[in-house]
Amino acid sequence: MYAIVDIETTGGSALAEKITEIAIYLHDGQKITDEFVSLVNPERNIPYFITNLTGITNEMVADAPCFYEIAKKIVELTEERIFVAHNARFDYSFIRQEFKSLGFIYKRNIIDTVALSRKLLPGYRSYSLGNICKDLNLSINGRHRAAGDALATVRLFEILLKKDFELNGELSCTKKSPKTINLNPKLNINILDNIPDEPGVYYFYNDAHELIYIGKSLNLKQRINTHLSNNLTNRAMEMRDMIVDIDWELTGSELIALLKESSEIKRNKPVFNRQQRRTSFQWGIYSYVDNNGYIGFRYGQVNNNEVPLSVFSSKDRAKAKLERLVEIYSLCQKLTGLYDTEGACFQHNVGICKGACCGKEPVNEYNKRASKAADEFVFAQQNFFIIDKGRDEEERSAVKIVNGKYTGHGYFSINDLGFGLSAIHDCIIMENDNQDIQLIIRQYLKNNKVEKILEF
Repeated sequence: MYAIVDIETTGGSALAEKITEIAIYLHDGQKITDEFVSLVNPERNIPYFITNLTGITNEMVADAPCFYEIAKKIVELTEERIFVAHNARFDYSFIRQEFKSLGFIYKRNIIDTVALSRKLLPGYRSYSLGNICKDLNLSINGRHRAAGDALATVRLFEILLKKDFELNGELSCTKKSPKTINLNPKLNINILDNIPDEPGVYYFYNDAHELIYIGKSLNLKQRINTHLSNNLTNRAMEMRDMIVDIDWELTGSELIALLKESSEIKRNKPVFNRQQRRTSFQWGIYSYVDNNGYIGFRYGQVNNNEVPLSVFSSKDRAKAKLERLVEIYSLCQKLTGLYDTEGACFQHNVGICKGACCGKEPVNEYNKRASKAADEFVFAQQNFFIIDKGRDEEERSAVKIVNGKYTGHGYFSINDLGFGLSAIHDCIIMENDNQDIQLIIRQYLKNNKVEKILEF
């Protein structure tokens, strides 16, 4: 009836990382009936911090089977069984992704013992596997190893099955039909089975087919299911009750999803996206040239009359950025809006500032440093494409930047690259630039690794 599963991996993203160990215990509702435990060669390096957590080294997996070598065994063991795991979406998403890379669609009904524990065993301080097992006096022999964690999940699941039967007179947790009691009766629940667990943008409609919400996610299925089961706020429940149709668009790239979400919220103004429509970046840093020719900076609230160098979510963040520039480039506090005075700034009085605030430092010398500071707000390249993942193996996404401004995005086939950059230029769908888009792109390039940057 059940396949109780735990995996260890090289990291937290099913799209980017790989499995290093898997344990499966078959269970008939009373006892374990079979088991399978194996290290897995991830065909990539295991990061040092992961080895510290799990104890699994590169040497240990060097001679272990690759996933494709045990894939058939996993299919056979879990076929016609309910997939059970603690934080099941994590384990399930990794296994589905491994099968997807082999061209196989792996699909099982799921029970998450985290969610089930919260429902049947309320009131505990934490429902992480380590903490809930400690509170229930369940020992874990081999924490952060697949077999140890899977066996602990088995014992926890047995407690939950017993509790479920005591409370409900049946094993209600094994019912395959989704919980639809709180959903709008006009919503066709069969559509939920078709939602992919891939990156994209999703759209919710009411019974008048009006667009009421736009969102993005690295995992569309997981995020949409979260919306449909959200009972945390009155607003979330109000929106859930109104949803009668769901649509989505795969993007392949998280960056494209972020850009589409931002621009389409501004274009469509859905009623439940009010927060996103009112941008949270209300403070900006501006530059100017004073009457003496010195380049100056200031921070202030964003308005429609001036274009800021960059935008920030708070006054303190904008001010902190200027303070950092003053320190790095030896800028004047007065000329960065941090010290309001008619005369020299405080740092000049104590010998730190070189005197631009009172005309003692030559304009050209000061402006060399100020220009370098200003360069932190512009792209290193002015005309370039950001190339990233596409919606399938043969496709790539492209974001186009011209003179430092976003001009649009699109998709092209890797088979068309024989035509040079013209294939990428031709695929671009033109879009408008704005402050939020600029920040999205800058933050994404700062925090994420893209496939490549192509200058033109």
